[in-house]
Amino acid sequence: MERSVAITGTRSIGDAPVDALADAFEAYLRPFAGPSTRFSVGGAPGVDTAALQWLAAHTDSALTVVVPCRVVDQPRGSAEVVERLRAEGRLTDVVEMGATLLGRAAYHARNRWMVDRCGLVIGFPRGDESAGGGTWYTLTYAAEQGKARLVVPL
Repeated sequence: MERSVAITGTRSIGDAPVDALADAFEAYLRPFAGPSTRFSVGGAPGVDTAALQWLAAHTDSALTVVVPCRVVDQPRGSAEVVERLRAEGRLTDVVEMGATLLGRAAYHARNRWMVDRCGLVIGFPRGDESAGGGTWYTLTYAAEQGKARLVVPL
């Protein structure tokens, strides 16, 4: 049986030490990793891209990237990571939702898509991030859907 885990998190990790992120991923993603687990990540800068790179390097889990429009419409650094991992054959799937206008509605639709297809959501909000951010929106939606949630403040 495949386990499906969606990852959501803050884009604001600019001052977060790489080691601290790696430690958080080791502690809170590793226990769910394995060949029978599929992780879905959003492909945005910040936690999405950092978690994707960590998962690709440290696990044998299936990896799906979900973007609200197309990969080429993502910020350059994130798009380059997705394309590199796709070329290496490390991604199981890339879902391009085809939104024509990037904004809150497109990101929320992407996040709902991931939540609807998972059994667990792991959220990495910024410690002082307001409850109105995208990470909290996704965690709240997961709760409304009766999905298990793990919140790891950064």
